[in-house]
Amino acid sequence: MDDLDSAVVLGMADQAPDGIVITDREGLIRYWNRGAERIFGFAAAEVTGRSLDVIIPERHRKRHQEGFDAAMERGSSKYGDADLLNVPALAADGRKLSIEFSVVLLSGPDGSPYCGAVVRDVTARRERERELMRRRAEATTV
Repeated sequence: MDDLDSAVVLGMADQAPDGIVITDREGLIRYWNRGAERIFGFAAAEVTGRSLDVIIPERHRKRHQEGFDAAMERGSSKYGDADLLNVPALAADGRKLSIEFSVVLLSGPDGSPYCGAVVRDVTARRERERELMRRRAEATTV
C-alpha cells in the first residue's frame, strides 16, 4: 500500500457514507466528512473549529469531556479496536440521534494528538428494537 497516494485515501474518507470526524487535543473539530454532514445536518464549514459539544447532548457533555481529556492525557483510549460505542447525539435541527462509533487516537506530523471517530446513525434501528421490545412486553402481559 506504499504506492497508494494519500489523496486517494483522503478522497475515500471525504466521500464515505459513514461519518468521519477528527478533533484536536482541545476537542475542536478539524475534519468533518460528507457522511457526518448527512448524519448530523451540519456542513463541514459550520462546524470546523467548533467544539464537539455541537453534537453532544448537554447532559452528556461533562462526562464526555472528562473521558476525552483523560484519553488525551494518557495518549490512549480505554476502548479497544473491537469496541463500538453507543451514545445519544444531536442533529443540527435539534433531533435526538442514536449513534454508534469507533474511536482512534492519532498523532499529527509534529506529534500533536488528535481523536478520530467513524460514526453511524442507528436511530431507526434503535426505534425498531424499542418497538419490538414493547410488543413483546405487551404480549407477555396479556
